[in-house]
Amino acid sequence: MQKFATCVRFFVKEGKVDAFISACEINPSYGEISSFLVKTGDLTFVWNAIFENEQALIDARPGMISNLDRLRGYLQEISPELGVTDPVSGPIIDEK
Repeated sequence: MQKFATCVRFFVKEGKVDAFISACEINPSYGEISSFLVKTGDLTFVWNAIFENEQALIDARPGMISNLDRLRGYLQEISPELGVTDPVSGPIIDEK
């Protein structure tokens, strides 16, 4: 089966970065093979996770949304259309 990945971009509110990082240290596992949080700018982050297959990612979504609800107070709106996250997911085409 083909592995699937999800990447979620978000912006943290000014003055909330340290608290956000601390809150992320207790993030639960969702059955992913691996996951990691990347600080891409002063207030911007991307969370990446790899799953065994598409169904594993689908099954993990309720837990990921629940965790997002826990972190929502740290995040600023990206746009009215996106809300506080900009997620993308898809099959892994090339893995080294």
